[in-house]
Amino acid sequence: MIRWLFCLYPRRNPPIAPSVTNSQPIGIFDSGIGGLTVFSAIKKRLPNETLVYLGDTARVPYGTKSAETVVRYARENAAFLEEKGVKAVVVACNTASAVALADLRKRCRVPVLGMVEPGVHAALAASQAKRIGVVGTRATIASDAYGALLRELHSNAQVVSVACPLFVPLVEEGWLSGEIVEEITKRYCAELEYAQVDTLILGCTHYPLLKDAITKVVGPDVALVDSGEAAAAALAHLIDNEGIAAPQTRSNDSLFVTDVPGQFEAVARRFLGGMMPEVQRVNLGS
Repeated sequence: MIRWLFCLYPRRNPPIAPSVTNSQPIGIFDSGIGGLTVFSAIKKRLPNETLVYLGDTARVPYGTKSAETVVRYARENAAFLEEKGVKAVVVACNTASAVALADLRKRCRVPVLGMVEPGVHAALAASQAKRIGVVGTRATIASDAYGALLRELHSNAQVVSVACPLFVPLVEEGWLSGEIVEEITKRYCAELEYAQVDTLILGCTHYPLLKDAITKVVGPDVALVDSGEAAAAALAHLIDNEGIAAPQTRSNDSLFVTDVPGQFEAVARRFLGGMMPEVQRVNLGS
């Protein structure tokens, strides 16, 4: 059933560019370090693929920016990855997925995958009561991208969406547990507990790093949906469906950031271990 749901997703992408070959890398971008959760999920799912990651750390967070600003940033990020010769772009940022995905799909020469659709399909498959919570940045929640698609695909779905703007800076600072984190999480999740949701979409790539804190508050019976893992599954289906899977031998991954790499590098090392490639700083836009 889950595979059938994911089969719906790639059809929304434009056709593969004629010049795309299986040896080309996959591009991933996020506003900061949160997209490393997606990077990690893709590496586990597609170990033979070469990945090019861009973290727009100079302009994080996206969740507090206007839709017009996020679209402009997303265009610049995608253009950078296309210059690197990628065969697909993964928008590992829920805010950009919510407000800029349609624009990117019109502009890019290769398929563009976001976080929202795979996350919604995974949540509907996991939920028994169809009482589904969504947590995300202010911009993601204001867009109602998750809620609208959940209700479109299941008319009886009850959706409770909560903006959690402090989660991103907590993760960026490495505060993943402790009294402050627990108190903030309790306040954000109070509405979700009252609604008795049975499934919760972590609608920001930073939020999986707070899984333990969130589970402690909402309880172990609430299924947490990591939209990054769902996106990795959708990407795997796309790569297989188009016949462009990488050969057994692969090139080295690349990591790029738009600001000094210190904090990003420290978090990346926890995810990727000793084989982590050098983090390179780049300038985007004007």
